[in-house]
Amino acid sequence: MVQLLAADGAVALPDAGRSGAVILARHGEPDLSRKILLSAEGYRHWWDTYETRGLKPGQAAPDDLRVLASKAGAIIASTRPRAMETALAVCGDRAFARDPMFVEAPLPPPPFPAWMRLSPRVWGFISRFWWWFFDNHAGGESRAQAEARAAEAARLVADLARDGEDVLVLAHGFFNTMVGEALKRDGWRCTEDQGFRYWRARRFERI
Repeated sequence: MVQLLAADGAVALPDAGRSGAVILARHGEPDLSRKILLSAEGYRHWWDTYETRGLKPGQAAPDDLRVLASKAGAIIASTRPRAMETALAVCGDRAFARDPMFVEAPLPPPPFPAWMRLSPRVWGFISRFWWWFFDNHAGGESRAQAEARAAEAARLVADLARDGEDVLVLAHGFFNTMVGEALKRDGWRCTEDQGFRYWRARRFERI
């Protein structure tokens, strides 16, 4: 048996109580163009369509994300098609869990006049701002409800990581951020941050 030595030469025993890491990864690029100008109502329909679309053809999962999946003790995907197709690309033949708890937070646009036409990217920013700061949820999930869901999701992945194995979540940009913030409030730290682009991941550890 190989023995690990501490700095003072003593045998270093493994930390049986150490949690595994939680890795929150964003899905790949969806198959829906953003090169269009829309009214607020048009953006509402665009978002509804976006929620039903899978990935844009021709993409390959990054090697580093595939390696993370191969080493993870548990893998969870949002139930949105773009997240599940990402999981299939990342996991290959390996099974993964599908959980609606990890779907993206809603993006209802504010009731701006019909003559205002903006790109989906700009509408997304405006809608998130109005949802976050002015509770514009149009009868859907509110910020408070989404924050409660993110806290529940954080508890779930923390419990799964408790036995020392890593947990990989393949979901969405903003809700992953909310889960990450909930993890940090519970004592986790972000130890690796690839940003928020498609296929990118952030790693959280309890240190």
